[in-house]
Amino acid sequence: MADIQEARVPDIGGHDNVPVIEVMIKPGDRVEKEQGLVTLESDKATMEVPAPFAGTVKEVKLKVGDEVSEGALIALIEGADGGAAAPAPAAPAPARTEAPMAAEAPAPSRRAEPGHAPEGDVPPQARPPFDANIVMPGDAPYASPAVRAFARELGVDIHQVKGSARGGRIVREDISAYVKHALASGARPVSGGAVAAGGGLNLLPWPKVDFAKFGPVEEKPLSRIQKISGANLARNWAMIPHVTQHEDADITELEAFRKKLGEENKELKITPLVFQMKAVVAALKEYPQFNASLDETGEKLILKKYFHVGIAVDTPDGLVVPVIRDVDKKGLLDLARELGEISKKARDKKLGPADMSGGCFSISSLGGIGGTAFTPIVNAPEVAILGVSKASMKPVWNGKEFAPRLMLPLSLSYDHRVIDGALAARFAVFVARQLGDIRRLLL
Repeated sequence: MADIQEARVPDIGGHDNVPVIEVMIKPGDRVEKEQGLVTLESDKATMEVPAPFAGTVKEVKLKVGDEVSEGALIALIEGADGGAAAPAPAAPAPARTEAPMAAEAPAPSRRAEPGHAPEGDVPPQARPPFDANIVMPGDAPYASPAVRAFARELGVDIHQVKGSARGGRIVREDISAYVKHALASGARPVSGGAVAAGGGLNLLPWPKVDFAKFGPVEEKPLSRIQKISGANLARNWAMIPHVTQHEDADITELEAFRKKLGEENKELKITPLVFQMKAVVAALKEYPQFNASLDETGEKLILKKYFHVGIAVDTPDGLVVPVIRDVDKKGLLDLARELGEISKKARDKKLGPADMSGGCFSISSLGGIGGTAFTPIVNAPEVAILGVSKASMKPVWNGKEFAPRLMLPLSLSYDHRVIDGALAARFAVFVARQLGDIRRLLL
């Protein structure tokens, strides 16, 4: 008789109580190794948990809406072909902050308390009520390190925030709701420092309207990614003094070379974005103030010596920004290959927290859709973002006559606390010059 093994939630980057948004298996299903079992949605990404081994599902331990952490029991699976499934490691290594999901789920150490079954065998919803005072006695706020860092980033006194999660735990949504309420009421949502000096914005409360009075309506809840990204975008727009610099790049020769390169490498999809990434890195080296971040106090500028570029990817559930690392060390073909892989990973909901952290600068390209210009929102803690619109043929004066040239509109948004207008104009012109003569990318 085949052994029945446990499939558990692997390392998910140190996140706790992550909601289950999809269960892809049922008892009797045959699953292959790496096949998706359930889909989780953390504060940063939607993640699909793969099967650690092949076999037949005997029992499913989770349902949609359950909240899980590393080591939670997903299902019992009978080993494939009557053989025993490959044993899992005895105990996992400590979870690393911002780590991607592991390919295989290690079995967690299990310590049964007297009179209780091991916690992994009990569905999360069946556990007894959790008392935060057991972990955080006294008046200490019950919140994870990531949530505390998020509060510090917004300048929020976390002691003033009431937690809505199990046991009174404070989550990111509580911080965002606190800030929104403080801004709407004109209160000071922060405890001190540079951010506090701005005080409340004295905004009117959000209008409450019964839209059904005017005609048929349909309610559609926002995805978790839309809720999280919406809160981040609102914070960035409210707290960063945005300015946008516009510039046009002549990419006539670049586009001809790109098409030729694509014909020679038909197995790859070589998009203009790989050239834009290389041009941006060249500009970051020339103007290092763009490759920087303000610290949480707003009083120090941290200059980075690495070049990781975030790429905005449109997915059915919302916008995500995976990061391509060490762009300066990779060629065009390498970048094309990696860009294709990470874009597919984003659309398949397989991005982990580490895939979307550590960016220095972001690019948001709408070139495949249209538009002539827009104002992208800076992705904090970065200090600038490049928006790319659709290229079009235009008559350009070459000193003797007007000649048709393929012009690419660029929109550079930047944090005016760190970058002034003259520096932004130089940066935008530099990027356009790099794209206009791709030989410069070799320098």
